Amino acid sequence: MAWGQQSPLLIPEATHKVTITTSMGKVGVELYGKDAPKTVRNFVELANRGFYNGQLVHRVIPGAIVQMGDPKTKDSTLRQQWGSGGESIYGGYFEDELNTMTPSYRRGYVEGTLAMANRWPTPNSNTSQFFIMLTDNNKLPKPMKPVFTIFGKVTSGMEVLQAIAKLDLEHGVPRLPVRIVEVTATPM
Repeated sequence: MAWGQQSPLLIPEATHKVTITTSMGKVGVELYGKDAPKTVRNFVELANRGFYNGQLVHRVIPGAIVQMGDPKTKDSTLRQQWGSGGESIYGGYFEDELNTMTPSYRRGYVEGTLAMANRWPTPNSNTSQFFIMLTDNNKLPKPMKPVFTIFGKVTSGMEVLQAIAKLDLEHGVPRLPVRIVEVTATPM
């Protein structure tokens, strides 16, 4: 294997193709249903129900993550609670899928990684919120611990996420609301 090539052991198998259409542009994502089957099933079923449509990006850490998936963001009167909401197809929280043998876990939080935003430090507290890495975890001043289920990776549209991360923020929320117009998910 030539230097700079990824080991086949670190390339997760994509099972679904997703398009997250936001008010600032489209982001293409592939999901890893073999590495995180419960998480992918939850995300796909919520997307197919239109659950994410109309929600806002509610958390940005410049140079680190863009987070969304909170249904409370559809109601501006609940602004103080944004980031605390979530639903799952399982009727509540569901467990983390942190298998150290899966390719996605072994690769870690690299730029473009799609991961569940659980209620850390409470394990097994996943619902509908997710985040996307804007850079490799090892480049962050304080790298994240491997406690968030990785279930996909951006395949196109990183420039959209980088543009969102450059918006003026108020307490981590973009002043210019960034709305999820639609999330579509199809099997590969």
